[in-house]
Amino acid sequence: MDDRIRPEPQSSKPRDSGQGAGPTLTTTDPATGQAGRSYQGHGREEALEIARRAQAAWGPWRRTAFDERARLMRAAGAVLRRRKDEFAALMTAEMGKTLTEGLAEIEKCAGNCDYFAEHAEGFLARRPVDVGGPPNTSKAFVTYNPIGVVLAVMPWNFPFWQVFRFAAPTLMAGNAAVLKHASNVPGCALAIEAVFREAGFPEDLFRTVLIAGKETRPLIEDPAIAAITLTGSVEAGRQVAAAAGGVLKKTVLELGGSDAYLVLGDVDVDKAAGVAATARMVNGGQSCIAGKRFIVVPEVREAFERALTAKMEAYGLGDPRKAETKLGPMQSVKARDDIHEQVKKSLAAGARLLTGGTVPDRPGAWYPATVLTDVKPGMPAHDDEVFGPVAAIIAASGEADAIEIANASQFGLGSGVLTADLARGERIAAEELAAGMSFVNAPVRSDSRLPFGGVKHSGYGRECGEFGIHEFVNIKSVLVQG
Repeated sequence: MDDRIRPEPQSSKPRDSGQGAGPTLTTTDPATGQAGRSYQGHGREEALEIARRAQAAWGPWRRTAFDERARLMRAAGAVLRRRKDEFAALMTAEMGKTLTEGLAEIEKCAGNCDYFAEHAEGFLARRPVDVGGPPNTSKAFVTYNPIGVVLAVMPWNFPFWQVFRFAAPTLMAGNAAVLKHASNVPGCALAIEAVFREAGFPEDLFRTVLIAGKETRPLIEDPAIAAITLTGSVEAGRQVAAAAGGVLKKTVLELGGSDAYLVLGDVDVDKAAGVAATARMVNGGQSCIAGKRFIVVPEVREAFERALTAKMEAYGLGDPRKAETKLGPMQSVKARDDIHEQVKKSLAAGARLLTGGTVPDRPGAWYPATVLTDVKPGMPAHDDEVFGPVAAIIAASGEADAIEIANASQFGLGSGVLTADLARGERIAAEELAAGMSFVNAPVRSDSRLPFGGVKHSGYGRECGEFGIHEFVNIKSVLVQG
């Protein structure tokens, strides 16, 4: 087992790889602000060597039978379930996720392993094409072949799910993978590598590199890397897309979101507020697909403001290690301060505070559930992605105006419609909202069975389901003439 699976003490001497040791990465407990474990990073040449080893492992793996791939992927799911308490605690320590949400995240990862173990072979089966001509003289089909090593640049907010969302279909398709995770979750990154190794996958088929962000471009440009997937900010997406475009490599980008939910006049207000609060507060509000803008028609606006405020106030701050806690700390003090600045600027521009909005006087990255109303264009709460527990209520004159407000955003990841008229909701969701996902009367969520991704500045390409596994294969046409 690679010695990087074990954390090194902060005071330990950096390992000399002979190729330039990388930075020491020290974690911080967001609940206390105290330093946690430290990990020795990789130098640039060492990271490139890891990518080349993954490419070498890909050679025989691409010819491995689907039933063997599936056996190993199910074994990975079993490892996750067996070590779920350990991994959930690791997420809590590194990025502040509540233990309850962490356990659910690990189970979701295990289910994703099972799903692609079961369905990958069918998704990638050869598909015959009728090209005409005399019978039995020719045949044509489409085949889906693996392309090589996929580099994944992943964020901290769902440190296991984001990785397994890409890794399960990527490996089941016959590819190899290299993970460059966020710098504040190095323990999670190494634990994921250990899961695949413990499950019995070839040793170098899935590898983690602990590198600084500036070292990502040389990795993208190296011939060992065939394609890149990124989940992160719009700016990170631009940088990765530019680097990959320079060497003509495919990318899938899942970027920011400012998901809009339309609250129409026929709703049960209490139920609608419950859906809205759940959508806003997933992962403490730190999710690209969290509901962020709630666009409300006049008939129910005041009632919805009261109901949403009550629902949000039920998310009291607490120790993320206790099962009853619904809202733990944010991932860092800087992230908390950035959110608070967005709230203050919105209030200064005329928004009205219904609850929250005050930084607690305690160590750690704490911020309360917050509701703003009278939110208008020009305010950060309206125009930007607010990556924390802050809900923005926006007034609309009616259905058409609500749709226009929802679509007048640089983002287009998720969206929602809250209405008692299911046909009306389906029409708006399917035909009117400019987003990669639109849910009616339910919070937007990722699901192994549904394509996941966005439009506009929320990125391009899809993860999950049949569409996701087809992103990183060579879709090849074959014609055999008799």
